Amino acid sequence: MLRKLVASVVVVAAGMPAAQGASAEDGTVNVLYAGSLVNLMERSVGPAFGKETGLHFQGYAAGSNKIANEIKGKLRRGDVFISASPKVNTSLMGAANGDHVTWYVNFAESPLMIGLNPQSRFAAQFKSKRWDQVLQEPGIRIGRTDPKLDPKGAFTVDMMNKAAELYHEPDLVQKALGAPDNPEQVLPEETLVGRLQSGQLDAGFFYSTETSDLKIPAIQPAPELKAKASYTLTILNDAPNANGAARFVDFLMSAKGRALLKQHGVDVVKPTVVGNVQSIPPSVQAVVDAAQ
Repeated sequence: MLRKLVASVVVVAAGMPAAQGASAEDGTVNVLYAGSLVNLMERSVGPAFGKETGLHFQGYAAGSNKIANEIKGKLRRGDVFISASPKVNTSLMGAANGDHVTWYVNFAESPLMIGLNPQSRFAAQFKSKRWDQVLQEPGIRIGRTDPKLDPKGAFTVDMMNKAAELYHEPDLVQKALGAPDNPEQVLPEETLVGRLQSGQLDAGFFYSTETSDLKIPAIQPAPELKAKASYTLTILNDAPNANGAARFVDFLMSAKGRALLKQHGVDVVKPTVVGNVQSIPPSVQAVVDAAQ
């Protein structure tokens, strides 16, 4: 089912850019979001937002950096952008970066985990050995995202480098991951869960929202290795449907929206605003203030 869901998201996105400018006219709000939030957005937040407002949610999921690159390259337009790292927003701020973003709100977090396929022939080893040792086993199929296109991919490489130091295993990264862009492991974020669940992977790197939401068995690394997504949201400066975008942000930051986030394993945090506060729509500022 999830693979069908992911396919539908990609098909919708493939209709760009011709349909992008229609959102203000047809009541559609285009939300570009980190691929780790596919299940949350498409099955929960999107439908709930539509029921609450009568507007149509249209989502596009991909690695946060990939989406930012498409925005900067004018390959994709949207109303709302939800990233898994504040640094991605920074890359869209200022005249040198196209002035696509003026402000953003940090609103949630999700730790990085090692998700497991319980049917894998390596499943038993994860119970008897430390996870980093199992990831070095010959033949194990590991999935992760591109560190150049997705914060999760960068967090994965960083965490493995820290693990190599912590466990005194200088060859850990090479044996477990290979090259940073190893084509045998690097996959689009929005397809990673489906590949693990279908048995194409033995293990992979996921945020807790993914493993908790979809009941994927997972291992949380030692506290010294902790890495996490820091989810942010903003309304893009050239949003075709700025009013609809504000209503979506209002909904997501409301008590009802925050409850949905918690239900899907996302750690809701006290919202903080970065950038030009004066540019934030009054309704968004009000809902942010209410959540603090």
